[in-house]
Amino acid sequence: MKCSCELGDTTILILEPEQYVGALKMNARRSTILQTENLTKRFGGLTALNRVSIKVERGSLTMIMGPNGSGKTTLINVCSGILKPDEGRVLFDGEDITGAPPHEIYKLGFIRTFQIPMPFLKLNVLENVLVAMKNSGESPLKAPLRPLWMKEEEENVKRAMEILGRVGLSDSWDKESFKLGGGQLKMLEVARALAAGAKLIALDEPIGGVDPAYANEILGYLSDLRKNLGITLLLIEHRIDLALPFADYVYVMDRGVVISQGTPEEVSNDPKVLEVYLG
Repeated sequence: MKCSCELGDTTILILEPEQYVGALKMNARRSTILQTENLTKRFGGLTALNRVSIKVERGSLTMIMGPNGSGKTTLINVCSGILKPDEGRVLFDGEDITGAPPHEIYKLGFIRTFQIPMPFLKLNVLENVLVAMKNSGESPLKAPLRPLWMKEEEENVKRAMEILGRVGLSDSWDKESFKLGGGQLKMLEVARALAAGAKLIALDEPIGGVDPAYANEILGYLSDLRKNLGITLLLIEHRIDLALPFADYVYVMDRGVVISQGTPEEVSNDPKVLEVYLG
């Protein structure tokens, strides 16, 4: 039940307590797509993550930075189901995914890429993207009946080519993937994530080992995906001089703990961050 009252020229909507709580949850679902609560991961006597709590806003480009061994990749591995946490929770798009297997998290739209891309090397670029898409022709019963799925395949090809254009690979659609450069392979991983229906893509060093000119191009493509498609991006990156200007929000980790967070300007001026990087 809900009712309203008038205060001057203003009408105020009054919600029952359970409705108010529901409205708060719905608002949180819209604004936050990934959240960790006191996430902890130990490897024997080493605590790789120590009560890490972060929030990734929907449609943002959020960056996690820190020196080697700070726990960045471990955090992504736990969030994406590759590792199970010892303590804490992971929430994605309003669902508790703590300890869920990677393939289930993938189906929800949380897709990660790796430092070393792993495409199907003997397939060309377009075929690599098509593999990530569903087609009813994959069914053993429908596969022999081409008319039932050819139209669907044609639509998938059109969509795949559009995706390749968004990541700068449309001119390389017919190349075998092993002929691509390192940076292009990383963008192929992004293309496959988009083809699979990603809501959030976690990228582990997307510009690692890439020359500065192409690194800026990659970051530009990622920024455009966020702006034009509403994709949420979570980046781990060492090359902060190049990546930081593209970030909306930044978390800095050291020895398994978040030591600083805020806008790129706030983080870059934080004495604790300067101490970690400059000593």
